[in-house]
Amino acid sequence: MLKIYHSTGTRGFRVIWVCEELSVPYEIAPVNFAPEYRATPEWRAVNPLGKVPVMTDGDMKMFESCAMMQYVLDRYGNGRLQPVADDPTYAHYLQWCWFAEATFARPLGEIVNHRREFKPELDAVVAEMKGRATACVAVLDTAVSDRPYLLGETISAADLSICYTLRGYRRMVTETLPANVQAYFDRVTALPSYERTVKADTETSERLKG
Repeated sequence: MLKIYHSTGTRGFRVIWVCEELSVPYEIAPVNFAPEYRATPEWRAVNPLGKVPVMTDGDMKMFESCAMMQYVLDRYGNGRLQPVADDPTYAHYLQWCWFAEATFARPLGEIVNHRREFKPELDAVVAEMKGRATACVAVLDTAVSDRPYLLGETISAADLSICYTLRGYRRMVTETLPANVQAYFDRVTALPSYERTVKADTETSERLKG
């Protein structure tokens, strides 16, 4: 069974969401997100960078959330949540999966890192990162202006990954989204799998406290 080493609010959320949407069995191993724990030899033996999440499948171990998501799709998805390689939408599927993390999530991550390292924070730096993230939202607003999902009428894992990043945008920049993006976000997060993922994410921190 897949084991997802996860801390509440971290990128393991998108992996859990894919598992929930595909009904792929998994278990969560809660991880203490405190910097002191993540710097310990115990955790560094699991992830040498000290970050979360990590996923195992038997003897296989990996630590990159988008790669984990793709692994689950390829190994257990049976063709669901992604187009086949000769489908005309396949290139755009790859584009949006990469966009979610490499382009859209990057400025949000820089905000988190900046606020962690600099006190008081440098307002100009944070404003620049918020602007970059908002530019990504504008691109998304155009992309979903004439379709329910990024690839058209069919939802894909790219939508789950993008909406995970939109959660961070709403938390760190603004809850006010352009009309098309708001409708899109509401549509994707109305999935029953999203509600189950939020529940699993919340329960992860509660298990650590218990």
